[in-house]
Amino acid sequence: MRRRIKTIVLSLLTTLTLSLGLMSCSSDINDYANTNPQFALDEYFNGELTAHGMVQDRSGKVLRRFTVAMVGTWQGNKGTLEEDFIYDDGERQRRVWHIEKTADGHYTGTAGDVVVPAKGQTQGFALNWRYTLAVPVDGKVWNINFNDWMYQLDDKRVLNRAEMTKFGFKVGEVTLWIERKS
Repeated sequence: MRRRIKTIVLSLLTTLTLSLGLMSCSSDINDYANTNPQFALDEYFNGELTAHGMVQDRSGKVLRRFTVAMVGTWQGNKGTLEEDFIYDDGERQRRVWHIEKTADGHYTGTAGDVVVPAKGQTQGFALNWRYTLAVPVDGKVWNINFNDWMYQLDDKRVLNRAEMTKFGFKVGEVTLWIERKS
């Protein structure tokens, strides 16, 4: 009986320690409120852009590399971002985002393979954007949750890091370097 109680207590302490560790690693969009430049999604993603990126598994191993040609257009508070991906294995993929700017730096977005619409907010030079994407994996489609962070470094460059999770567990990460053409 004592051994069982010790095991339960040890398990609870381990869970609590891991939970606190994960919470302390989480960023909050408000951490960036007083930073510059002010990231206006509708201004940065307006025109032609190019991106270079990679997909890593949960251990950090690079699985794929890719480039993306992007074109963003905006009319008022509604925008379209067309993304044409070319992967290192020759696969091509197209995603068209429909984005709406709402109040106080908040944005929503949908695309054909976005299962749960994106909701995001900007503060200072950062954007945090969360959504669920249908991702083909070995002949099946998985709904993967994305916690997407974009950081506008200057008027031409944005660094994008997205953590991918399934059932609350990290399954991978995407890193992207985005540059405006003009």
